[in-house]
Amino acid sequence: MDLLLKPGAETGQTLDTASAAEPLEYVRFRHRRMGDGEVFEDHSEDHELCLVLLSGKATVHCAGETFEAIGERMSVFEQAPPYAVYLPNDTDFRVEALTEVELGICGAPGHGNHAPRLIEPRDIKQSTRGEGANVRHVHDILPETQAADSLLVVEVYTPAGNWSSYPPHKHDEDNPPHETFLEESYYHRLNPAGGFGFQRVYTDDRLIDETMAFSDGNCVLVPRGYHPVGAPYGFDLYYLNVMAGPKREWKFTTDPDFAWLVK
Repeated sequence: MDLLLKPGAETGQTLDTASAAEPLEYVRFRHRRMGDGEVFEDHSEDHELCLVLLSGKATVHCAGETFEAIGERMSVFEQAPPYAVYLPNDTDFRVEALTEVELGICGAPGHGNHAPRLIEPRDIKQSTRGEGANVRHVHDILPETQAADSLLVVEVYTPAGNWSSYPPHKHDEDNPPHETFLEESYYHRLNPAGGFGFQRVYTDDRLIDETMAFSDGNCVLVPRGYHPVGAPYGFDLYYLNVMAGPKREWKFTTDPDFAWLVK
């Protein structure tokens, strides 16, 4: 099973999880680079979307709304929360780049229950999880406490030498309130960009057991199973997570072999 997607050489859209050999059913992630002054127009079709301004400044038009000159950070590694725009399904949108822009287009099945809205940095909860070599810093861009149909979006900063999504956990069974089924994608960035990181995706029965060395700008798909991530010494790691499934709730199970690490 090929779970690692690498960016193409073309300008514009660099990644689209729909192009995977086995695309995820609920989650779709696209990454797009835009030059200063470039315009990107699209339609959300049957997906609700969260447009995350990974870097740069842009104006977004959608459904009669205009969100003017949004975006502050020029690199994801500034660690400031981003600006984002939520869009329901069946919505036309237009993004006008006011600087060079990196855009993360996060999608999941939508049902038209929510209006377009701006998500500002002040709306985004920031937290730190773990301790020691398990510390990571989290920005909840579109958590389950905020309105959406099925989409969850979060970004995570993992310091060099640390582990993330650790102890290993999974959310691939529909067994609420103990666990819920959510697919997931990881869009990875490294600082400096020339390094690599590791991610393992494995199930209890080992029908999936893949360990991948990802580079800056790669995307890892998690259809099911545990999915820990490691950042080598000397390279800080950023990733943008998109999660979705039949129930919009994040309940997970820790790998029993690692349960002793959970306090």
